[in-house]
Amino acid sequence: MTRTARNLTASAALIALVAVPVMAEKADQLLFLNGRSAAEAERQLEARGFRHESSHDSYSNGYVNSYWWHRGNKNCIRIEAYDGGVVSVADVSKKDCGHSGGSDVGTALGVAAGAAILGALLSHKSHHHDDNRHHNDTEDEAHYERGYKDGLYNAPYHNYDRSNAYSDGYSAGVDERNANLRHHYGHGGYRQNARFKDLQGARARTGMSELENRGFRQVDNFTSGNTRYSIQWRAGSRQCVQVTIADGRFYDLRDIGRHPNCR
Repeated sequence: MTRTARNLTASAALIALVAVPVMAEKADQLLFLNGRSAAEAERQLEARGFRHESSHDSYSNGYVNSYWWHRGNKNCIRIEAYDGGVVSVADVSKKDCGHSGGSDVGTALGVAAGAAILGALLSHKSHHHDDNRHHNDTEDEAHYERGYKDGLYNAPYHNYDRSNAYSDGYSAGVDERNANLRHHYGHGGYRQNARFKDLQGARARTGMSELENRGFRQVDNFTSGNTRYSIQWRAGSRQCVQVTIADGRFYDLRDIGRHPNCR
């Protein structure tokens, strides 16, 4: 082979290497992330060219679902985490990452396109469905989406189509709204409220001591079967908290607003 031919061959090989993009891994190639910390998974995904699109906290079960998009081969994956660790990795639809079909909405231009992107990201995701799948029926999917947004934005329940999909979507929207407002204690104005939701899951003795340190005092106490209930009152912030205790731990804490002994 002549020198010219060798040079042409080497150049062609180099061009081929440059022209072929690194293909993003599918979920079955990312299963090694299971059991890793959410922070480690984030580093691994970013190193592989994925971009974080959105995250969704669940109030009812404590799971966090995040969606990641790879622009190179236009695939979307969902990472499910619990207690700071990854529990599942799954391929999901492009819609879950705010994209549709084969197009990349990230390249869209103009105000109208920007509004469309924002709307897509605020839409419900596959994990909001009980089976982790969007409805195949477009009408059911539209009903679910309307219900989800009504629940998310605290609009009145308005199921004029008497659709089960709307009802399911509304419940999912309420769950996400409650998760987004987990930091809020339901009181307005300027008075400082005491934290208590962070004590869920605490051992009963430790939790009771901590509530006392935060200014609460027990004003009522009763049992039902194997479950004990404690009513805690904090006069300074007028918080009346019911603590549900089961198996020696704080199972649930919530501000019930009023109780005859909360005064």
